[in-house]
Amino acid sequence: MGGKRLLKILMILSNPLLVDPRVHKEAKALTDKGHKVTVIVWDRRKEYSPEDIIDDIRIIRVHNTTLMKKIPKDMLRNPLWWKEAYKKGLEVYKNDFKFDVVHCHDLDTLKPGVKLKKKTGCKLVFDAHEIFGYMIQKNNPIASKIAFYMEKRLIKYVDHIITVDDPFKKYYEKLSGKNVTRVMNCKSLIFDKYEPSKNKKFTIVYIGIMIKGRFFPDIIDLIGGMDDAKLILAGKKEGLYYEMKEYAKKYDNIDFLGTISSKDILNTTKKGDVTFILVDGSNKQTKFVVFNKQFEAMVCGRPIIITKDTYAGKMTEELKCGLAVEYNKEAIKQAIIKLKDNPDICEKLGRNAFNAAKKQYNWNIEKKNLIKVYEEIK
Repeated sequence: MGGKRLLKILMILSNPLLVDPRVHKEAKALTDKGHKVTVIVWDRRKEYSPEDIIDDIRIIRVHNTTLMKKIPKDMLRNPLWWKEAYKKGLEVYKNDFKFDVVHCHDLDTLKPGVKLKKKTGCKLVFDAHEIFGYMIQKNNPIASKIAFYMEKRLIKYVDHIITVDDPFKKYYEKLSGKNVTRVMNCKSLIFDKYEPSKNKKFTIVYIGIMIKGRFFPDIIDLIGGMDDAKLILAGKKEGLYYEMKEYAKKYDNIDFLGTISSKDILNTTKKGDVTFILVDGSNKQTKFVVFNKQFEAMVCGRPIIITKDTYAGKMTEELKCGLAVEYNKEAIKQAIIKLKDNPDICEKLGRNAFNAAKKQYNWNIEKKNLIKVYEEIK
């Protein structure tokens, strides 16, 4: 396109945006370069206004229709969401925003993106945060097969693929036969230097989805039973969110914050001594992905407790920025105790994490890969 051509970009996202830091960062990186970005999002619970402008990003929210409300599960609602997203995208195009590119975040937005490409002739970018088929394979093998089929069928219409790490990059290059750009979920360096925590009671922070495959509710029981430790919890209103909100009330040392804005995630993480991401390594999706939590911990200078024998676990061990442990209660408990009882080790791992963020794993470096994709779109 030439480095100076400015584009109109329509993003599609299946959550309300304010809880998705990756999408917010990408959209802002593009608007900072002068591009115009509108995001159509799915606000299932009608928690936000129909339209907003945040950081020069226009947000248009699709709320559940009467029919969508009658359907019990999101997976079954997806075809209706696709229909509404397509209709809204076409309406935006005809009215006031003739977009040059549709940027689809994850497989559950790609179908309306393909339809909009066919209708308007725009370019199509597929931003794969997950490998959907692997993500749902264990709990829903039939839907997993459908997801793999959809992905294979729809990806041929995509002009460029973006994904989150090197294993995913290899997967999508093999699937599509196209070049794939890695844009990791690195965070901005908002802190100038490493600062140790000042907590009187050892504090663990977790901000993210709460599901059985992330060691919930077991982690609440584990830390809830430790008198000399505290857990701060926050996350999306998905999975076991509402159950964990009630479950946490069993313990005086669990602070359940609810849902917090993406702007508050790093400051909240920094309040802790350590964070964690514990996943079932038998799931191919979690085995190969690098998690938001890892990069959040790095820029905050906090160690992370993470599952062993995963790509993220190996990265943690190589950078010496946390502890990689087996996915069981005793191993996780011993890791917490080790960091709690050895503040020098906790600080050393935290300093390593912060140094890794400063040298390599930060958004200022990583966003250049995204910007380059848009510079090459013609």
